[in-house]
Amino acid sequence: MSKRDYYEVLGVAKSASEDEIKKAYRKLARQYHPDVNKEPDAVEKFKEVKEAYDVISDPQKRAQYDQFGHAAGQQGGFGGAGADFGGFGDIFDMFFGGGGGGRRNPNAPRQGNDLQYTMSISFKDAYFGKEEEIEIPKEATCSKCDGSGAEPGTKVETCPTCNGAGQQEVVQNTPFGRVVNRRPCPSCKGKGKYVQTKCSKCHGNGKETIRRKIRINIPAGVDDGMQMRISGEGELGVNGGPPGDLYVVFRVKRHDFFERDEDNLFCQIPITFAQAALGDEIEVPTMEGKVKMKIPAGTQTGKTFRLRGHGMPRVNRGGAKGDQHVKVTVVTPTKLSDRQKELLRELAELGGEETHAAGSAEKTLWDRFKTMMRGDV
Repeated sequence: MSKRDYYEVLGVAKSASEDEIKKAYRKLARQYHPDVNKEPDAVEKFKEVKEAYDVISDPQKRAQYDQFGHAAGQQGGFGGAGADFGGFGDIFDMFFGGGGGGRRNPNAPRQGNDLQYTMSISFKDAYFGKEEEIEIPKEATCSKCDGSGAEPGTKVETCPTCNGAGQQEVVQNTPFGRVVNRRPCPSCKGKGKYVQTKCSKCHGNGKETIRRKIRINIPAGVDDGMQMRISGEGELGVNGGPPGDLYVVFRVKRHDFFERDEDNLFCQIPITFAQAALGDEIEVPTMEGKVKMKIPAGTQTGKTFRLRGHGMPRVNRGGAKGDQHVKVTVVTPTKLSDRQKELLRELAELGGEETHAAGSAEKTLWDRFKTMMRGDV
């Protein structure tokens, strides 16, 4: 089955900016994340979106993809210079004995694999930031053999098949002459070393799985789907190479009162008919406490006011914040005394206005508003 175009997967144009690509990815990642979307194909769609974003968000990989399409990743994984495109590396190996930037030396140091950890945090922690300790399983050098793979007291010997080179040369006679091909040694699997008595703890692997505790500084304003890179906390490198990195992906829980759109917060506030008609100064809950807000006389239900600087902190922006948008809803009382009813009928006769009974939605809005006013962020 052929892959879809990465730009089509993200729903952006080929000329899309970095911000447009990031915004599209966040939206789709939220939509298809397996923790949220329980549809059978949600996992595959999430992987497709993640794969597309990993390529298009990287300038070098994006340039390769724009030039070669999906063929750019078939051999080299969208790597840098020297990546194999369409099997060219095998052709160079066949005619030039591994020349032209062919196969890697199996004994060369290689960076370890990256790890990913999904961290669920509350809306409050996303707003204020927090230091949290996590525990992850990861590979470490075997504590018994110190990474050699050999049982303590025994020797690590040079592979007799390849004499420590980790490679074997295969000679072929072709119409173009005598060709030498280099392949990983089958005896030592390219390591160049031979362990006669394997370590009883790691079985010759030289590694063991441990539980490592890491302290994470959650930045204030982190959004759902954002990730943090912790350098050097991934899997061990190969042949003395550096370790990989740990990527912490944040999943932010929803808030009962506030809705979020990037750095802006949105909420609904109930007001009475008298407040809307005559005007008032009311208290509005924010993530950091109550603030006063003026309601002009004649305010209509659905009117939205903006509280500047009371939105979410902008990550790594020196304390800058978005705005809080407050939508007012005029709630009609459902329980009136006879005198109140009489006054409202008189008012209706004078102004020709109609009254409407409040439903359960308004009651719920009042309940949520009262909860926030008590300070239960």
